Amino acid sequence: MAFVFTLCTLLLAGCSGGYSFTGASIPPGAKTISVADFPNYASTVNPQLSQKLSDDLRQMFASQTSLTVTSDEGDLQVSGEIVGYDTRASALSSSDEVSMNRLTITIKVRFVNAVDPDADFEQSFSRYRDYPASQDFSSVESGLVTEIVSELCEDVFNKSVVNW
Repeated sequence: MAFVFTLCTLLLAGCSGGYSFTGASIPPGAKTISVADFPNYASTVNPQLSQKLSDDLRQMFASQTSLTVTSDEGDLQVSGEIVGYDTRASALSSSDEVSMNRLTITIKVRFVNAVDPDADFEQSFSRYRDYPASQDFSSVESGLVTEIVSELCEDVFNKSVVNW
């Protein structure tokens, strides 16, 4: 029994430095991450979106990895901009009236991995939520933005540090 315990301890110790229970695979040697503020270059600007997206990304990396979030250039660096914030009709009723609208948020992300430059990427991510056309957009906007930002953060996190 002592042998099994020792073997398990050695295996767990050997796995440190790269894996977390969230599925993140941090390259050995990476200790810090910086997430720059995402400026909003969309034609329609939600004044809270830039701050919410940037803060939620920082929080996700802080809570789901062993990385220290820094304002300096980290070993891993996330930057980008908001390039789209659009609401459009997404469904018509049987009488050809708009029944659903769709809010779509698009971001462009640059990821730099100073430890492993082969992992660098630049990619756009887009997510949307539909809402009934009978609802006033201003009354549902905050909730929609919260849901979309959460999914965008997951997309960026997964692309950056989850190697499935």
